[in-house]
Amino acid sequence: MSVDPMVYEAQFFGFTPQTCMLRVYIAFQDYLFEMMLVVEGVMLKKLDSIPGCKISPSKIRKCTEKFLLFMKEHFDKLFSKMEEMLLQLVLNIPKNVLLPEDKVQEQYPYSEEEFQALQDELQQLQQQCRAQAVLEQELRAELEEQKVVKAELEKILQCFDGLENICREHGAGNFKESFALLTQSSKKLQDVLKEVEEKSKKINQHDQLM
Repeated sequence: MSVDPMVYEAQFFGFTPQTCMLRVYIAFQDYLFEMMLVVEGVMLKKLDSIPGCKISPSKIRKCTEKFLLFMKEHFDKLFSKMEEMLLQLVLNIPKNVLLPEDKVQEQYPYSEEEFQALQDELQQLQQQCRAQAVLEQELRAELEEQKVVKAELEKILQCFDGLENICREHGAGNFKESFALLTQSSKKLQDVLKEVEEKSKKINQHDQLM
């Protein structure tokens, strides 16, 4: 059979011409085998009806196989010629014929260099798309973190609002001023605490020396 892949024909027909010819060959061959079995059966029946016939079924089978081999050899030669004719004249698309789906190539021809340039550009765009996807994922993660921080800040503001209301109810005046005073008082208490701790350390050291 032909070794030409005939890709363009496969695009048009939906199957390779070689596959089509192979199936036709197998179908003819199967029919030939079946026909020889039928002929053999008919011969056996005729011989059984002849009185005194000494031809055994095994001899009939040998003759059938010999005749089948003869027929197959001639069939292969004829099929080879038929295959060549069909592949050239029936299942072949001429070189000057362009399929409808490939008309765009005739309108917009391009060289191998241009095709390679398009391939390179496509690869760069794919890399940019992947990088953009990674960046978008990072931004989404950062947005989620910002949502969490915002929720915490809203809780703190609600807490401050509650403290300010408590201060107003108890006549403490402006919460911001009270908070500033509270901060200063806390700092003074921290200084006093440090001073007490230092004096306590000195007293402990003095007791140890005594």
